[in-house]
Amino acid sequence: MNPVFTNQARMIAGVARVDVTPPVGMYHRMWGAAVHDRSTGIHRPLTATALWMQPRDGAGERTDSLLIVALDHCILERREMDALREAAGHAVGLPAAQVHICLSHTHGAGFMSRSRADLPGGDKIGPYLDGVVRQVAEASTAAAASAKPATLACGVGRCSLARHRDGYDDASQQYVCGFHDGGVADDTLVIGRLTEDRSDVGGPEPIMAVIVNYACHPTTLAWQNTLVSPDFVGALREVVEQACTGAPCVFLQGASGDLGPREGFVGDTAVADRNGRQLAYAALATLAEIPPAGTKFVYRGPVVSGATLATWEHVSLEPAETRANELWRSTVGNVGLDYRDDLPTIDATRAELGRWKAVEEEARASGDEDRLRDARARGERMTRQLAKLSQLPAGEAFPYAFAAARTGGILWVIAPGELYQLFQTELRKRFPQFTPFIATIADDWQPGYLPTSATYGRGIYQEQIAVVAAGSLEKLIEQAIATLAGLVG
Repeated sequence: MNPVFTNQARMIAGVARVDVTPPVGMYHRMWGAAVHDRSTGIHRPLTATALWMQPRDGAGERTDSLLIVALDHCILERREMDALREAAGHAVGLPAAQVHICLSHTHGAGFMSRSRADLPGGDKIGPYLDGVVRQVAEASTAAAASAKPATLACGVGRCSLARHRDGYDDASQQYVCGFHDGGVADDTLVIGRLTEDRSDVGGPEPIMAVIVNYACHPTTLAWQNTLVSPDFVGALREVVEQACTGAPCVFLQGASGDLGPREGFVGDTAVADRNGRQLAYAALATLAEIPPAGTKFVYRGPVVSGATLATWEHVSLEPAETRANELWRSTVGNVGLDYRDDLPTIDATRAELGRWKAVEEEARASGDEDRLRDARARGERMTRQLAKLSQLPAGEAFPYAFAAARTGGILWVIAPGELYQLFQTELRKRFPQFTPFIATIADDWQPGYLPTSATYGRGIYQEQIAVVAAGSLEKLIEQAIATLAGLVG
C-alpha cells in the first residue's frame, strides 16, 4: 500500500495581530437599503492579522518572501490598498508586490471611502484609514520580527455554511441575489496549521496560527444592522482561537461571488455568530485530522487478531521528501480582460444619480419610507458605479494581475475582485496533488465581479455591475492554470 502524504511547506514564519475597529459614530452605511449612516456600537472587533513567510534556504534573503495581511473590511479603494501594501512593505523591507492585503469582505464594517467625508460620520474616515496604515505596518514588523522555523501542514474538509445565491424569483420574474436552494455550492474548506518546529520528536507542536480558507460572502448582517461587525468571521476566530490556545485564526476569503450564507440579510448578530460557529466547528474537525508536521502515513503490514488487521503509523519524511517541502517559487500572472460593450458612461450615471436623489427628496418630504429606502438604494448604486467607472484604467481591456506561489506541496493564488466559485473549483481540479489556498478580494476590488459566461444576460446584480465582458472569468482561469503549471513544473 502506498504511503499517504500530507501537503505541507517548511518555511520561516511569523504572525502578529492588531485591532482596527472603527470608533462608534463613524460613517458605517454599506447597504443601499440602510436608513442609518453612523454606527451605533460594536458587535465584535475588526482585526488585521499579518502572516510573514520566507524560504528556509534563505533566512537572510527576502527576495521571495511573502507577507499576507488578513484585514476585516469589505471594500477598499485602490489608493488605500496601495498605501497599505507600500507601508507594510517598507516596514519589513519588501517591495509592495510581495505584500498582499486580503479582505474578509465583511459587509458589517462600513464603506470606507474618503469620498464620503461630507456624510454623517464621514469626517472620521480619512484619519481612521491613515491609522490603519500605521497599524498594519506595525503588525507586519512584529510578524517578521517573530519569524522562526515552522511547518504549514494542510487539511481539506467540508462546510455547508455557503450556499448558491443566484436564484430566480418566479413571482416577480427576475433573478435575485440570495439563498438558492437548488444551486450548486462549493463547500470546500481548506485549513492550514502553522506550527513551530519542535526539538523533541513526538513532543507537542506549538501552534502559531490556523489558516481558514473558505468561500462565503459575509452578508449575514445587512441593512438592518447598525453595529460594526466582522460578520461570521468574528465568531469563527473566537471558537478556533479558544481551541488552539490563542493562536491567531487567519481567514482568507475564497471565490465567493455566487456564494453566501443560507441564513443572511438580517440584523440579528446572533445569526452571524451562529454562522461563524458552524464554520469554526468544521474547521476544528478538519484541523484535528492533520497529522504531525514532517511525517507521512505508512502501511506497516498485517497483524493477525480476530481479523487480519492492516496497521499504519506516522513516520518521519525522508530527507528528499523534506527538501521537496522547502521548495519555493512565486510569480505574478497577467491577463487583459475586455471591457463589456454596454458599459455605462460616466455622464449617464451622473444623470441617473441626480434623478434618484430627486426621488429621495420627494419621498422624504412626503414621509414615504418604502420609497425613500428604494431611492437611497438606487442612488447608492449609482454613486458606487460612478466611483468605479472613474477609476477604471483606460483602454479596451482591464489589466488584471494576480499573485501565485508554490511553497512545498501548497499553492497560493491571491486575486483581486469578486470571482465566482468556478475559479477555485477549476484550479483544484487541475492540480489535485497540491493544496491550493485561493484568496480573493485581495490587493484591489476592481474589476469587481467576475461572473461565469452563463450568468450574463440574466439581469442579476452581479452581472449588471460587472465591468468586464462575458468570458473574462474563464479567460482568467486558463491564465491562472498556465501560471500555476509553470510553478509546479
